Amino acid sequence: MNLNYGALVGLDLPKQLQSYTDRDTMLFALSAGIGDDPVDPRQLQFVYERQLVAMPAMAHILAMASDWLFDPANGIDLKTLLHVESGLSMSGRLPPAGTVSSRLRITRVTDRGAGKGAVLAFERAIANEQTNEAICTVSGTFLLRGNGGFGGPAEPRSVRPQIPQRLPDTNCTLPTSPRSALLYRLNQDRNPIHVDPEVAARAGFPRPILHGACTYAVAMHALLAAVCDYETDRVKTFNVRFSAPLFPGETVRTDFWETEPGRYLFQSRCLDRDVVVLDDGLAEVR
Repeated sequence: MNLNYGALVGLDLPKQLQSYTDRDTMLFALSAGIGDDPVDPRQLQFVYERQLVAMPAMAHILAMASDWLFDPANGIDLKTLLHVESGLSMSGRLPPAGTVSSRLRITRVTDRGAGKGAVLAFERAIANEQTNEAICTVSGTFLLRGNGGFGGPAEPRSVRPQIPQRLPDTNCTLPTSPRSALLYRLNQDRNPIHVDPEVAARAGFPRPILHGACTYAVAMHALLAAVCDYETDRVKTFNVRFSAPLFPGETVRTDFWETEPGRYLFQSRCLDRDVVVLDDGLAEVR
């Protein structure tokens, strides 16, 4: 499929608004596995309306414009699209309920060559619509496997973070529930590959896979538990590369290496299959 480079780099989308309630905030936290210890007051603050706190990872599902992906004029081959990176940079606090706004900006469209795909990167600045205060910037990268060779600029050489050759400074092991995908899909992502065994089989999986965004949220839960004592205001940056799918019910261990004060490289591994599911992780905390 012929990617419309000019249309994508010049994309000007209107501001998106979304209102959400405390119920949405609690559902998101539950779908990420928070609340497994229902008497732990540090976890209870995410799932109980009294003094409710929102997980920063929830910003990824709020006020997201997606119509441009499905617009045939842009030439994106959706059948071969992979979400390969997600990032978050916090500048404020995500309220537990309210209305937020965001505007999407495409930051990079590059060509790996025919048969190798194209790369599309975007950012969304999210703000509190009531106060106009900045909350965070969400980023993401798609690998468009069917769109290579469109004649655009080449992919720049990137330097992957190097995990130190030593044991991690801390880690956190968290189980996922066999129902994780059934819960997480209620956070506005009803892709049938996460619930329908026949759809998953056609995509080459033995059963439905967990949303990558849910795996991301589980890893952030690990950061909150192992590094931040569940204090969300300490989260500054949380960036990952998706390296393999996770299946609902599997257990994830996230290892953290502190390379300088407040800066952690991390990696999340599925213990059931001994495979890295999140790689090149970077977390910065206050």
